[in-house]
Amino acid sequence: MARVLAPGRLVLATHNPGKVVELAELLGPHGLEVVSAGSLGLPEPEETGDTFIANAELKALAAATASGLPALADDSGLCVDILGGAPGIYSARWAGAAKDFAAAMAKVNTAMGDSGSRGAHFVCALTLAWPDGHVESVEGRCDGRLVWPPRGENGFGYDPMFVMDGKSRTFGEISRDEKEADNHRARAFRQLLPLLPPRK
Repeated sequence: MARVLAPGRLVLATHNPGKVVELAELLGPHGLEVVSAGSLGLPEPEETGDTFIANAELKALAAATASGLPALADDSGLCVDILGGAPGIYSARWAGAAKDFAAAMAKVNTAMGDSGSRGAHFVCALTLAWPDGHVESVEGRCDGRLVWPPRGENGFGYDPMFVMDGKSRTFGEISRDEKEADNHRARAFRQLLPLLPPRK
């Protein structure tokens, strides 16, 4: 039987400020006091999993164990059809130690070549972990296509080159509210709702 999270403090097991903002806004109405792993000085564990869920579980368990609090981890990335799903779980690593996503987007575009195939999707795995080692995981997906050059200053990561199916603007061009209404993270979060305290 799935375990439901109690109201109180919850660690967001990420050092990515963009993810902290998105997740904190989603969690706020559920009576959860959100603190980030970065603000607690928790180290970033090495992501050795071979799936998004495996890496989310690894990060959530590390934060829950180190803090003694329940933790929520997100592992997400861009999967490009013609690249066999790359960069996938290595999406952040394509940006290098400097987290230079302008360079990462250029690398993706170069790797795609001139085939004309621009299909891609974002995946988001969310894992709740408790200090006793229990975990609950869900996964959401958002399909679309890649454009070049990147467009827009909003969002983070690969957002400026991704256009969701049925849309004409990139995630970098739309408002955060519009993006969060139905992106991969929102779709994963909707699956997580039964495990969260009721909205206040």
